[in-house]
Amino acid sequence: MIFRWLISSTVREACAMRKQVQRLLDAQRDILAPAAIGAVTLAMNQLRDAIAAKENIGKVRLKMDELDFAANKWLKPYPNAMWRENVEVLLVAIAVAMAIRTFFLQPFKIPTGSMQPTLFGVTSKNYLPHDGQPGDPKFEIPTGWERIKEWFEGISYVHVVAQADGTIDAVNPMTHFLIFNIRQSFTIGGVEHVMWFPPDYGEAPPGMDPMAYRAGLHPHTEFERGQTYHKGDDVVKLKVAAGDHLFVDRISYNFRKPQRGEIVVFQTAGIPEERRENRPYWNIPPDQFYIKRMVGLGGEKIQIGDDRHLVIDGHRLDSSTPHFENVYSFDPKHPPEESHYSGHISQPQMPFFPDSSSVYQIPTGHIMVMGDNTMNSLDSRYWGDFPEDSIIGKSFFVYWPVTKRFGWGNQ
Repeated sequence: MIFRWLISSTVREACAMRKQVQRLLDAQRDILAPAAIGAVTLAMNQLRDAIAAKENIGKVRLKMDELDFAANKWLKPYPNAMWRENVEVLLVAIAVAMAIRTFFLQPFKIPTGSMQPTLFGVTSKNYLPHDGQPGDPKFEIPTGWERIKEWFEGISYVHVVAQADGTIDAVNPMTHFLIFNIRQSFTIGGVEHVMWFPPDYGEAPPGMDPMAYRAGLHPHTEFERGQTYHKGDDVVKLKVAAGDHLFVDRISYNFRKPQRGEIVVFQTAGIPEERRENRPYWNIPPDQFYIKRMVGLGGEKIQIGDDRHLVIDGHRLDSSTPHFENVYSFDPKHPPEESHYSGHISQPQMPFFPDSSSVYQIPTGHIMVMGDNTMNSLDSRYWGDFPEDSIIGKSFFVYWPVTKRFGWGNQ
């Protein structure tokens, strides 16, 4: 029968027709009379038997016509059948996508630079003078193939020219729809300047718009001084590199415990409220997801040595420790650098690791995490441990942008 289905379009059409009628019958069974159910069922069975008995194609077509007659006579027609079917297909696709996201692979984008240079957050370069920096106002935004190439690398440009004389009156919040940034605007001299589909600017200090922060349009510069723009002046000239977008593996930790050195994504709600809120330098919302490298397990004693290496239960981690090959690849003669592998540092402003003599006992069932960008990472050095069950998965595959970090080798 399978062979006949493969070589005969009539048989394939008959099977599809029978399946469709069966679906309609099942949907209407509770509102149909027994005679209607019996007539349609009989026609479906006769078509099935004709296919199974390898009757000639003419006989199969005859039974198809009989089933078509029975279905039209007894089944109730649906209004806008094509739309209904398309909506059903869409709903099934959404359900499958949600199931994959919930139980298998969840997309995640990195907004900050705490894991650089392993995984990059959103970075930007401002080509206009600001905050005492000279900038490069003569920089030309590339076009043609170079612009296309940079798009695949996650590079986008924001260039806004003043349409009127005046000062910046306000920078309005970005308008979002689902996962897309749709619109953002600001006004100069009462004239609205609109940016459609602006890039993701990443995070900004509390109370500050990310675009205004990245472009230097924040209260300590142009707003405060009341800088005047003239029509035709460059107001924003910004190059933005998208943060890495990756899939989070939500399967593995259902079958095994997280291992030291793995890059994990976790819910900030797991951090005790008194540690993530009401701090002078940070205020972590409970509804966010962070990505860090897991460094300490429950029951272990952890400290940061003077040589910028972690010490776990008296054992010093180094570049031979699995998952720490890059973290400890730095030259100990060089001081730690932003966005470079520099090991881990302790500082007086870090409540849990103010110096190299500080030792912390991790409670059972809890873990500690640290960012690879040790010079710029808000991590367990500041807010301590959190429950292991707050982890939702581990880094699996970088799918965007297409850079040297693309793929599953960034572990």
